[in-house]
Amino acid sequence: MSNSTQTSAGSRIQALLDDNSFVEVGGYVTARNTDFNMTAKETPADGVITGYGTIEGNLVYVYSQDATVLGGSVGEMHAKKIANLYSMAMKMGAPVIGLADCAGLRLQEATDALDGFGKLYVSQALASGVIPQIMAIFGTCGGGMAVSSAMADFTFMETAKGKLFVNSPNAIEGNYTGKCDTSSAEFQSKEAGSVDFTGDEEEVINGIRTLVSILPANNEDDMSYDECNDDLNRISADLANYAGDTGIALTQISDNNFFMEMKKDYAPSVATGFIRLNGMTVGCVANRTETYDESGVKTAEYDALLTAVGCTKAAEFVNFCDAFDIPVLTLVNVKGYKATKCSEKKIAKAAAKLTYAFANATVPKVSVIVGQAIGTAYLTMNSKSIGADIVYAWQAASIGMMDAAEAAKIMYADEIEKAEDTVGLIKEKAESYRQLQSSALAAAKRGYVDDIINASDTRPRVIAAFEMLFTKREDLPAKKHGTI
Repeated sequence: MSNSTQTSAGSRIQALLDDNSFVEVGGYVTARNTDFNMTAKETPADGVITGYGTIEGNLVYVYSQDATVLGGSVGEMHAKKIANLYSMAMKMGAPVIGLADCAGLRLQEATDALDGFGKLYVSQALASGVIPQIMAIFGTCGGGMAVSSAMADFTFMETAKGKLFVNSPNAIEGNYTGKCDTSSAEFQSKEAGSVDFTGDEEEVINGIRTLVSILPANNEDDMSYDECNDDLNRISADLANYAGDTGIALTQISDNNFFMEMKKDYAPSVATGFIRLNGMTVGCVANRTETYDESGVKTAEYDALLTAVGCTKAAEFVNFCDAFDIPVLTLVNVKGYKATKCSEKKIAKAAAKLTYAFANATVPKVSVIVGQAIGTAYLTMNSKSIGADIVYAWQAASIGMMDAAEAAKIMYADEIEKAEDTVGLIKEKAESYRQLQSSALAAAKRGYVDDIINASDTRPRVIAAFEMLFTKREDLPAKKHGTI
């Protein structure tokens, strides 16, 4: 191993991988450039440690940038080492994990460094949808390296020292770090949505290990199954109480209450993440109208509406699951789209992307309607109409074109205007409309819901559905790719 393995870059690799499993590749590589007196500067491993090892016995390829060597800047050979690592990972069908701590492009190497970055981007583009790509930011990750992190499937970020930016906060007109630190983990996770998971260094390392253990190694060989020692027929007696906080609902139905939520702080009205069902990894998308802390105290409320950022977040997650043959479970509780001037600029396109993602996905798809399922927003949320294989509804679910009371006001406007007891008449007509058009039973009679279930039975019913769908095969029309 190179001397650089004794630095933070090396210690992070040692903490990430199984004990004594790391094998370094390219430890003797140094910079070739001789301009600007580069020959007089030591560049051990050219500022990046590359190699392979295992996480819980699973093969992974890792690179870790060394900030003690020219600030961890990316030069020609630095980029070439990472690109070569990608080539090896693609041949073996194993994930690539990048540990970023980088000052950006190496100015002394100019166009050679630019070309190296370009080849790194190509490597990432070719690997997309073939092997999982994970990036963890422990120091500076700016400029072109920020683009590289965005090309990864999942991005982790250390909260104290991590900095992620294309343009530094002080380079943005009218802004400075003290006013709004756009490079911080808080901003990038809550506002930008560029980061899936934040924490201290140990939490980030443990998060990556957990994620690798539940993901397929590649898009063809799924080794992500685990033995299930939880009761497959376990009943969740109080599950109906969590129709609002579906993060808790997903935790309760998962094997051993495991739920790894991704982008938790971004667009929180939509929850995305992974659970286990009978040992199988399942991707989840769920509408969320409230959140509770560990003490049972409500911490936030959200409208049961799809937002532009929520749709984009969910669409990207579904696309990942489809690429790696991970089944998708959807918990539905939505009554429409967010109606603001800002939202109106993006909501149609974002909703189209989510609709396309669900409709285009060929993996097993199961939906459970836990609350409201109203209008075209419901169609977007993996409805039977756009290709869900199995749709269940809780007994109290409402399914229809619009709110029953609003529908009654429109349909019976003349009668309501003449009535003495308008409130009573609206209530009567709304209940009639609800029974005929907006109840779970009405939808089930028309074949839009496969079964009406008790909320407490969700876990065994969903497990049974995915087991039935295990050998699902579906062919889409021949085309290069969609354009939505």
